[in-house]
Amino acid sequence: MKCIFCSSNTRVTNKREAPNGTRRRRECLKCKKRFTTYEKPEHGNVYVIKKDGRRELLDGEKIKLGIVKACEKRPISIAKIDNIVNEIIDALTKKGKEVKSKDIGEMIMKKLKKLDEVAYIRFASVYREFKDVNDFKKHIRGVR
Repeated sequence: MKCIFCSSNTRVTNKREAPNGTRRRRECLKCKKRFTTYEKPEHGNVYVIKKDGRRELLDGEKIKLGIVKACEKRPISIAKIDNIVNEIIDALTKKGKEVKSKDIGEMIMKKLKKLDEVAYIRFASVYREFKDVNDFKKHIRGVR
């Protein structure tokens, strides 16, 4: 790999597995500066089958955005959110080439329920399309 500072060759000084891929500590052979890179395997194309039957490529950023929105103003780190997104994407890629959007929503809700009840209810209210306060009450009873 080329140095990000001077474009010379680098060597790996340390390598270890991390939640978001393989972490490699690198040192430039010329300028001696150090930097870290992360390698993550590229998954094959997984298509999401939407409610209306349309198909679109699985987009981890869309999943992350939905979770971030639900976790807004909650004591949840981005690292935890990234871990959830990575776990979901890994599980979905193991399922096959196509996955229903319903399955993704259910997986997100299961992870959020363990992480933070408020974030879980926020996500569920959008995902389940709550119509009124009674829908919230029913779902909150299920959490308790």
